[in-house]
Amino acid sequence: MKRHHPRVLGPRLLRSSLIGAIALTLSTAMMPVQAFADAGFQKWIRDFYPIAAKSGITEKTYRQAFAGVKEPDQFVLEKAGYQPEFKSEIWDYLDSRVNPYTVKIGQEMLAKHGGLMKALENHFGVDKHVILAIWSMETNYGAALERPDRLHNVPRSLATLAYADKKRAKYARTQLVAALKMLQNGDVSNKNLMGSWAGAMGHTQFIPSSYLLYGIDADGNGTKDIWHSVPDALATAANLLAKNGWQTGRTWGYETVVPQGGSKFAGQTKTLAQWQALGFARPSGKGFKNGAERAELKMLGGSNGPGFLMTKNFFVLKRYNAADSYALGVGLLADEIAGYGGMQQRWPRPDGTLDMKEKFELQTRMQALGYYDGKIDGNFGSGSKAAIAAIQQRLGMAADGQPSRVLLEALRN
Repeated sequence: MKRHHPRVLGPRLLRSSLIGAIALTLSTAMMPVQAFADAGFQKWIRDFYPIAAKSGITEKTYRQAFAGVKEPDQFVLEKAGYQPEFKSEIWDYLDSRVNPYTVKIGQEMLAKHGGLMKALENHFGVDKHVILAIWSMETNYGAALERPDRLHNVPRSLATLAYADKKRAKYARTQLVAALKMLQNGDVSNKNLMGSWAGAMGHTQFIPSSYLLYGIDADGNGTKDIWHSVPDALATAANLLAKNGWQTGRTWGYETVVPQGGSKFAGQTKTLAQWQALGFARPSGKGFKNGAERAELKMLGGSNGPGFLMTKNFFVLKRYNAADSYALGVGLLADEIAGYGGMQQRWPRPDGTLDMKEKFELQTRMQALGYYDGKIDGNFGSGSKAAIAAIQQRLGMAADGQPSRVLLEALRN
């Protein structure tokens, strides 16, 4: 009779065997307890544990992260299909982010946190107005964190993307492991590990891997709390920019008047002195500080729109968010908070549409007439559109609820 001798496992095989055993244990522990649980999603969670374990994630941490998670977050999948910085017209995107309201709040925050902002600027070498602009762009100076309906369990969000969004699956798996490391390190509790649909967290919306790289305990309490500590969150943002090459004392770029035929130079890089020699000028506000500094011409509104000469710091801002529109929004808002003034040229908007100042005027006039009781912020959500429709109906216009110059002119008269 043939005997089967027990096999002696080497260290690598032993580790693989242990991980497999843990995964098998988890497969039982994480079985759906309700009939409506998504079986495919549950299987994905079970199958991902061996990958997480290779990065040192313990069974305890993994169980904790996915306790009570039974199905994908459908809101996450809806948001994944729409990102305004890549799909909106540049002027619409900027109107909702760079306007009198965001400038006013930014200046109030500068006054409120003046000592902190000065300390961050001195320590990291990053313009304090840029830090404030990022805070505004990411969470409206923290106001978005007060909206529970906009916060999602980060492990569930990232698992949803890894499971159901092929385009973001690789990103989501990487960030999920990083989020699990945050839990295991004790940086944050599972209850507080909340973020956006894509896993961005806290006041300045850091993804987990960036948090692990750049997180700062600025208030000295022993934790890097970007969710509740403004000093920690803003220091973490400044640290990211500093470590990615922010040039102290220099700006992000300049709005420029493009001479006739100058759009052919879009995408080219020259010194500011060379751009001036070609007829590119700064309309007003901050002047060119260093003629030897190199800048790339970008025309984000097309060949008929205003131009921008982008210096190195613009591209450092893109390490925070890769969209040109985002980096431009940060730069323009920072300039306005600092008192340099806004854009001097108009975007090539479609005929009949409103610019940002006109949007504020329309909301103000609707409020004065008693039709609108929301914020004067230039954003036309459901409240503004309902007010517009009511006024349009009263004036005998088509009640489509859309802001227009025709409506504004009617209210002016």
